[in-house]
Amino acid sequence: MTQDPTRLDAALAAIDAANAADPTQEDGRPAALVYGERMSAELERLFPHASEVLRIAARGQHVERWTLSRDSYPQGRPGYLAWRKEQGRRHAERVAGIMADAGYDDEEIARSGRMLRKEGIKRDPEVQQLEDVICFVFLRWYFSPFADGRDPEELLRIVTRTARKMSDEGRARVLAEFDLPAPFAAAFRPEAETL
Repeated sequence: MTQDPTRLDAALAAIDAANAADPTQEDGRPAALVYGERMSAELERLFPHASEVLRIAARGQHVERWTLSRDSYPQGRPGYLAWRKEQGRRHAERVAGIMADAGYDDEEIARSGRMLRKEGIKRDPEVQQLEDVICFVFLRWYFSPFADGRDPEELLRIVTRTARKMSDEGRARVLAEFDLPAPFAAAFRPEAETL
């Protein structure tokens, strides 16, 4: 697949325009816009030769996420998972429209949808790359504020789930790049998969 910077730029700009409407602010800017930029930067750092479709999926990972409140689903893990699944469906649908407007074909649009719905983690290399990027962005930018005041056992469960979603290479990079407390670091070690 050849790279087409014109349509790629158009798709990324449309995602940014949608995310610029996020009423939630981070550092004085729309939070979804900041998140999308961080996803793109981390993708470029980790996978500099990523396809256009993966670049779009990364930028659109949380497109208009604020429009479906977490509070509209029951509390607890089942409610969270249902909300997250619906978010993936909505993100895929919204990005599909943006990609169609930018000139992408049906196959490319469907591929992006599979990535955004996380279909094929551990089996599809690009879906896995997107998941690794998501985990790196979480650890680098959102983990510390998320962890503040949480129960240590709950936090360890969340970190362990995060590590399990990552590739072996991704977990190895986490250990090399982050100074994690021992219990959290253990979740990223190869032997943790068998525990």
